Amino acid sequence: MKIKKVIYHEDHKYYWQSNDLHTEYGVVKEKDILTKTKVKSNLKKQFFVLPASLRDNIEKLKRGPAIMLPKDIGLILTLTGITKESEVLEAGSGSGFLTVYLANFCKKLYSYESNKAFYHLTQTNIESLDLRNVALKHQDIAKGIKERNLDLAVLDLLDPGRYLKQVEKALKPGAYLVAYLPHVTQVIELLKKAKKYPFLFIQASELLQRNWIFEGVKARPSSKMIAHTAFLVFLRKI
Repeated sequence: MKIKKVIYHEDHKYYWQSNDLHTEYGVVKEKDILTKTKVKSNLKKQFFVLPASLRDNIEKLKRGPAIMLPKDIGLILTLTGITKESEVLEAGSGSGFLTVYLANFCKKLYSYESNKAFYHLTQTNIESLDLRNVALKHQDIAKGIKERNLDLAVLDLLDPGRYLKQVEKALKPGAYLVAYLPHVTQVIELLKKAKKYPFLFIQASELLQRNWIFEGVKARPSSKMIAHTAFLVFLRKI
């Protein structure tokens, strides 16, 4: 079931689907949530009510293996330039977080996951958001990829170099292959293997995210930082 509203009280955020909202700052009535943007609880505490976005819904999806973070997903979406006319493949669906973002940007997404538990987790998350353009497959791409003329392939796999032959056949000329790799040794190995195939190396990137804190007249960088998650390797089919 989708999140319909997000409700804020100071630095607290609540996700609302139905019925009255019960919080430590009091109860907010359903009728107020449905009709107002500023509401008060029975304890006279003020809340702000906003329509839930895609991101809000993604924050409440079920998690299993480590997920790809927005900072990395954003570079994939922008650098590869996929549109509502694009057909995309991903392998290694995991919890389905990248799956959801890709599906909201492209025409058709073919998602491969060989792990049975992860396959069912991704399936649950896709169904909860009512995504109709995802073909989820419980299959290892080593056994082959039936799709052809794809615009993008994203591999979140231990050794993506093993699958270059299958992926190359599935992509159209000019299409991107993106590999998500935690270790630099994996990047080096992939680039060695890629030389045997018609792929042009575009770039390998590592994104670091540091937020800032604003408290009255004080403004400073947060002491916490989202540092290394993985390298994003971009190849393009020649």
